[in-house]
Amino acid sequence: MVYLSLPNSVKHLDGISMHIRQFNYISALFLFIFLFSPGAFAGQSDTKQTTEAKDVSYILGAGDLIKVEIYNQADLSGEYNISGSGVLSMPLIGLITVKGLTINQLENLIVKKLSPDYLLNPRVSIQVMNYRPFYILGEVAEPMSYPYVDGMTYLNAVAIAGGYTYRAKKGYVYVIRGNDTERKEHQFSMNQKVMPGDMIRVDERFF
Repeated sequence: MVYLSLPNSVKHLDGISMHIRQFNYISALFLFIFLFSPGAFAGQSDTKQTTEAKDVSYILGAGDLIKVEIYNQADLSGEYNISGSGVLSMPLIGLITVKGLTINQLENLIVKKLSPDYLLNPRVSIQVMNYRPFYILGEVAEPMSYPYVDGMTYLNAVAIAGGYTYRAKKGYVYVIRGNDTERKEHQFSMNQKVMPGDMIRVDERFF
């Protein structure tokens, strides 16, 4: 009987192959633990909860487009624009002044308008589809209204409006908040967040 001795290079390759198999097994084990651990998707859940909380506390105003869903009532459900005077028009209910209301307050108001004359225990859900635009005036290249983007800062707003003119006073802006019934002007730094309906003014420098 003849015994063959494997070259050292082949033995070395076998050793490498064994280490690779061990590494793949350990990697798969860690991946399994990560995916099925209780906190694996905590970040996604937190983001969703934050968005929902923001929508519920959001104050409605002229120019918002909202989606009203009334359970099992397709004829009443749909997308509605809030008019320039802050009024919403819906079937059966008619005109409702919604400017200054939160989403929760409007949901409760619609329930009261429908029950009990039209529906028994109606279930109403409201979602903002498009936020009202913001306005930027003063020393920017293209002063006008622009679509609101969630999370944008006043510096972003200036960039969207084409940037500063050479006369602009940089570092802060003057703002009338869209939901401010007293229409008071406030000074904000450039890294603060824009809100839907904001009236932004970039001042002129005098030197």
